[in-house]
Amino acid sequence: MKNTHNSRRQFLKTTAVVSAATIVPRHVLGGVGYKAPSDTLVIAGVGVGGMGGVYLRNCESENIAVLCDVDYGFAQRTFDRYPDAVRYYDYRRMLDQERGIDAVVIGTPDHTHAVIAMAAFDLGKHIYCAKPLTRTIYESRKMLAATKASGVATQMSTQGQAEDGPRRLKELVNSGAIGAVHHVHIWSDRPIWPQGVDRPEERMEKPNNLNWDLWLGPAPDRPYHSAYHPFRHRGWIDFGTGALGDMGCHAFDPVFRALDLVAPTKVYGSCTTITSETFPSASVVHYEFPARGSRPPVKLSWYDGGLKPPRPGQLEAGKELGRDGLIFEGEKGTIMSGFTGANPHLVPEAEMDHFERPPKTIASSIGHYNEWIEACKGGPEAPCHFGWGAPLTEIVLLGNVALRTGRTLDWDAEKGEFVGDSDANAFIQEPYRAGWTL
Repeated sequence: MKNTHNSRRQFLKTTAVVSAATIVPRHVLGGVGYKAPSDTLVIAGVGVGGMGGVYLRNCESENIAVLCDVDYGFAQRTFDRYPDAVRYYDYRRMLDQERGIDAVVIGTPDHTHAVIAMAAFDLGKHIYCAKPLTRTIYESRKMLAATKASGVATQMSTQGQAEDGPRRLKELVNSGAIGAVHHVHIWSDRPIWPQGVDRPEERMEKPNNLNWDLWLGPAPDRPYHSAYHPFRHRGWIDFGTGALGDMGCHAFDPVFRALDLVAPTKVYGSCTTITSETFPSASVVHYEFPARGSRPPVKLSWYDGGLKPPRPGQLEAGKELGRDGLIFEGEKGTIMSGFTGANPHLVPEAEMDHFERPPKTIASSIGHYNEWIEACKGGPEAPCHFGWGAPLTEIVLLGNVALRTGRTLDWDAEKGEFVGDSDANAFIQEPYRAGWTL
């Protein structure tokens, strides 16, 4: 009789050898650069005609499967780039019909960010969203709460945080080269669209491929005009957040990371004419932040519309401040950098010739969009997740409320309200058009 035990052992050994020879990694089966479908995100883009199309181009390692835009004419270039993608006008119908998507990329105007993102949260979809995250403080707080409760991967479009400049800026500030920082100045060349103007009175014919009612979304009803769309929505109070809202998140991000700032206690400013319709053509906004541990209080000043901060006394003769940038004033000196923290250096810059730069302790990024993609696949949380982006957006929006009231405002971050100012508090949450809710 055969030894069945030995025969079985030989069979298992042979099977193991065959299995080892035949089970190979999926990327080998697919060839160089192959990525299995199960490793690929299925992405839907909402608002893809402008920056939303740029966001999608940076996510092309994944499957751009669904496109949604209220203006098919404006979005045509993106439609042409992804001819196989399913198309929708209405994000609500898209989310109802396309349950197989993994993630949503939002590139719409400010006033529709929150309603789209909250709908995606409800379905457990990962979210990438344009800055500022919301148009109102109430919306930013709702987004923050949803982020904490959902567990989905999120990222706000402050692309500059992924560059090396902000990392070197934080290291330089923390090296003590200029001592404790007490004042930061930020200036921008925005707005580059009309602000400080009244609502247009003439009537215009709406483009055939534009669903204007969907474009308005939760905003008040008004007739179509090219003064609002495309691109020019940013200056209008009902649709955008002005120069400060547009660029503030980009510039505040490296400052907050370098100084570990929390919510301000006071905000005030001044500006050119601000109408009931648009933000001003130029403004200055000041924030006061409390001490953080051993770090002293900090004042942050924002300038736009061509206004700039006082020229640092140590700045080289003939050197201009440029169209935008950052200045950190410390007890022992000054640091300047680009708007998002690029090329941080002491002032005068000749000081860097004999200054020993601090060691590079903050690792470089894998790339802003890759951060989010990897987070969607279970990797580390993206640095501009909404838990960071929502509070940053809120602080930017506080400045807009100060401009709209024209008063010095005391902010109670814990309660989420301005102290003793009902007029200012009315701007925290503004009503939606009938039929729209958050």
